[in-house]
Amino acid sequence: MSEADSTQAGTQSGQIVQVTVEKHGEAAVLAVSGDIDMVTAPEFEKALMAALRDRPERLVVDLSGVDFLGSAGLTALVAAHQEAGERTSLRVVAESNATARPLQLTGLDQEITVCRNRPEALAD
Repeated sequence: MSEADSTQAGTQSGQIVQVTVEKHGEAAVLAVSGDIDMVTAPEFEKALMAALRDRPERLVVDLSGVDFLGSAGLTALVAAHQEAGERTSLRVVAESNATARPLQLTGLDQEITVCRNRPEALAD
């Protein structure tokens, strides 16, 4: 079973990113939807850091609902990867080209485990 908390950040320009946090045993899942750009990335990073404060065994960042992943979003993932260190396994779900391609082009897929779907990311 999982329990979920949801936050939504909007801006004056109408851009919105929504983050839902779910617990799956010792893992935490951040389900993200919307665009992650320089306007919305601070809220995305805040949600990542809040999830890491609980020191889950695994943190899955599910980007399945993300339509755009900009450099500010990639920077937030790098910060989360560094914060996770050895204590938390960080995994990213990137199903579409909108999310997988930026991770590949920047080489982040070599540093952070990238999975095709949530069940793969939650598997041991």
